[in-house]
Amino acid sequence: MNERSVKYSTFVIEKKYSASPERVFSAWSDPSAKARWYPKADEFDFRVGGREINHGGQPNGPIYTFDACYQEIVQDNRIVYTYTLDQGEIRMSVSLTIVEIKRSDNGTQLIYTEQGAFFDGHDLPEQREHGTKFMLNKLGLELKNE
Repeated sequence: MNERSVKYSTFVIEKKYSASPERVFSAWSDPSAKARWYPKADEFDFRVGGREINHGGQPNGPIYTFDACYQEIVQDNRIVYTYTLDQGEIRMSVSLTIVEIKRSDNGTQLIYTEQGAFFDGHDLPEQREHGTKFMLNKLGLELKNE
């Protein structure tokens, strides 16, 4: 039997965008807007209790499944969701994510906090944080292009 392990981690990423909080919130809540900076969802039900599911991966590689459930939504201010990430049949992690959207002098300050449990070495918190920074940079580019 393989050794089982859990690595716990919390990371916080702060970004400033020159867009309004309403535009930043819309980039998360509108499926067509979100698909421009985040992989297109197979299911997108943006409401408390709703789910966002997407499957993807590299050609000829493993399929990854992101399965999120929205726990709290405060219009133009906060999005809270829990999610699992699987590689095929392997559960890689379970996370709680809080996206805070705050008006600032020049637009919006976004504070992304993720608390995760990473299982059996299939994923590492450092990799997740790196991927999340990449994703939030893509959001910034999308907001500039609107």
